[in-house]
Amino acid sequence: MKIGIVTLPFNWNYGGILQTYAMQQALKELGHEAVTINRNTVLTSLKLKVLLVVRRSILRILGKKVIVRPWPTKAEEKIIRQHTDKFISDYIATTHLLKSEAGFANLEKYNFEAFIVGSDQVWRPKYSPVLENHFLGFLNNNSTVKRIAYAASFGVDNWEYSDEQTAACRELSSLFNAVSVREDSGIDLCEKYLNVQAEQVLDPTLLLPKEKYVQLIEKEGIKPFNGKLFNYVLDITPYKNEFISKVSEQFGMTAFSSTAGSFRDLGKKHLNECIFPPVTQWIRGFMDADFVITDSFHGTVFSIIFNKPFISIGNATRGITRFTSLLKTFGLEERLILEINEHALDIANTPIDYVVVNQILEKERDKSIKFLTKALLV
Repeated sequence: MKIGIVTLPFNWNYGGILQTYAMQQALKELGHEAVTINRNTVLTSLKLKVLLVVRRSILRILGKKVIVRPWPTKAEEKIIRQHTDKFISDYIATTHLLKSEAGFANLEKYNFEAFIVGSDQVWRPKYSPVLENHFLGFLNNNSTVKRIAYAASFGVDNWEYSDEQTAACRELSSLFNAVSVREDSGIDLCEKYLNVQAEQVLDPTLLLPKEKYVQLIEKEGIKPFNGKLFNYVLDITPYKNEFISKVSEQFGMTAFSSTAGSFRDLGKKHLNECIFPPVTQWIRGFMDADFVITDSFHGTVFSIIFNKPFISIGNATRGITRFTSLLKTFGLEERLILEINEHALDIANTPIDYVVVNQILEKERDKSIKFLTKALLV
């Protein structure tokens, strides 16, 4: 069966890229052909750009050290994304680039027999400029194409849709052949607001064994890291830096990272520092680590995949529900900290029983694959 995957637009987000890669690989192993819908990232409006420049110019006049233009140009973005774009080009099958959301109406030439929506926060309004497209609203209501949601995420456990969005998405979701969500709270949201029954399944990255990721590392010849404490923190703060230093000192491990600087903070003069390292280098960080500190959902996922002891630092802005649901599945709720204190160091010292975790992973992986298999039956 030829399947179109509707997910968030590609950018330099490692988790977003790898969940798409894993989704395609899982479908391929089930005997299907999968292609991801390639879309432009959401562009900042001209009005917002002008306001940002004016506000930041005033801050500069007042003596604040800020970058006046906090967004990269297309040429600068191409440089920033050079490694992540290469991974997409090498390993992910995509459609032609849809330059706007209206482009969804022009996918007939691919002759898709099914569409899968997911994973990641595809059902969160703030990440979906035309939310109805993530409920396959571009399809004719009489279409015989299969409609499936796989590990779709609302990102939070509260309802963020407007009344108009709720009504439109409720009608569209009733046309789905099968619905699954990534977080347990998504089951309740689907039932209460969309009037559909949903099943909880694994994030696509967890469908593949770690050996599949190791093969990518070996294929590209990624060199080992020198350190043993992998720090993958998206929103760095002095408190987080202090915590990383304390754990490094406590375990006698050298901390290392595989991230890039923010263009918003560094600007065009330091463009080279904003280039994201290769995706496989990021994966290698988990492979080489003896301990991981992260505030990323997929950073937590890959710590589990590679059976590494870890601490996840909760990030309310990005959505705590994603962490709590994932960790509850594996009985690892205590690995999430919301405050950095001495108790966090005690948790770091607590070992993880990966024999039990892996048993749960195998069971949940089997359940998730069965969901896909059943949903795609002709």
